[in-house]
Amino acid sequence: MTHSRSPSVEIDITKVVTKAMELSSHSWEYGTAAESLLEFDSSLSVFSRDPFPGNKIPLIQVDGCRSLQYAKEHIQVDRETLCKDKNGVADPASLGVSAILLGQSEPSCREAAHRQMEYISKAPRYGNERALSHRTDVKEAWADFIYMVPPFLAYLAVAESETAHMKSAIHQCQAYRNVLANDSTGPDQGLWHHIVGPLNADPGYWSTSNGWVAAGLARVLATLKSWKLTRSWPAGSHIVSMIQDVLDGVIATDERRELETLLPNYLYSKDEEPWFDEVAGTALLASTVYRMAVLEPQIFEGTDSRTKFRYLDWAENKRQAVYKSVDPETGVARPAVNPLKHSQREPLMTGSPEGQSFVVLLWAAHRDYIESRNS
Repeated sequence: MTHSRSPSVEIDITKVVTKAMELSSHSWEYGTAAESLLEFDSSLSVFSRDPFPGNKIPLIQVDGCRSLQYAKEHIQVDRETLCKDKNGVADPASLGVSAILLGQSEPSCREAAHRQMEYISKAPRYGNERALSHRTDVKEAWADFIYMVPPFLAYLAVAESETAHMKSAIHQCQAYRNVLANDSTGPDQGLWHHIVGPLNADPGYWSTSNGWVAAGLARVLATLKSWKLTRSWPAGSHIVSMIQDVLDGVIATDERRELETLLPNYLYSKDEEPWFDEVAGTALLASTVYRMAVLEPQIFEGTDSRTKFRYLDWAENKRQAVYKSVDPETGVARPAVNPLKHSQREPLMTGSPEGQSFVVLLWAAHRDYIESRNS
């Protein structure tokens, strides 16, 4: 069956960027906004055509880089972690890539990045898999961790020409998969539970947390494939499979995959009350498809393994749905889940800090995919 596509929607991305920076107030929000700004500049992130010139991280002039200027405002160089976070092991590490880049010209930031790495290494371990706890106050595994810590460790590996950090990044990805990925053989196969642990357990398939996983893994993969010392490692194919499992689960459980609709806040939920559709998880998951279509086109320019629906058709439907959700006057993307109350039944209509950044990540990923096909 052929489905007609509505006219393409465009957005004023500068307004979305501005809102992302304005609304951010927590450690992971600062880090995600900084990463979105880094990817907004197509030449600076690990997804660029030459992320490691001369097999090293790029030397960036801070004065000319909006991402690093923004990150510098929020990185604290006089503490164990890069940003104040009462119980967070992982969330402050979301600023890690920024701290490494800033550290080339500012030694205090380099030292702060090292302290953050050491802080992570001392964190409690969860379960037999030796997964680092997402928090200090209780041993818990949060899917969000995958976007915060492994990309930082992978980037640190390149910065210090030390493959041990890359091995640590890969180990944590695999350990977290073993803890959080479900063992279902149904449509939800491949999806990750949000949180496992004694205090904040959330066995649901939160859309945003599955986005954190897929996008974080894609950043690790891009780093590994672009660095001469690791690009031939077999772990790369394992990470690709992990990403594919998540995206296949998302598409298989999306009963409206052929339509330009947002994903529900919780995927494949059995709750009596249906979940509202929201923009944050949708944007982050769609952005990952575009990134993977560049990194692994032989897979992600094709169809998913279960529904045989084309990855890029699904991503385009979601991109259009996300763009339609952006207020042209304010740049606010809505409705969005409240990131501080993920099980809240009422969506935010005034903007989510991370949701705004995810829209920027989607915009940048789509732009880079189009440019890669036209080059």
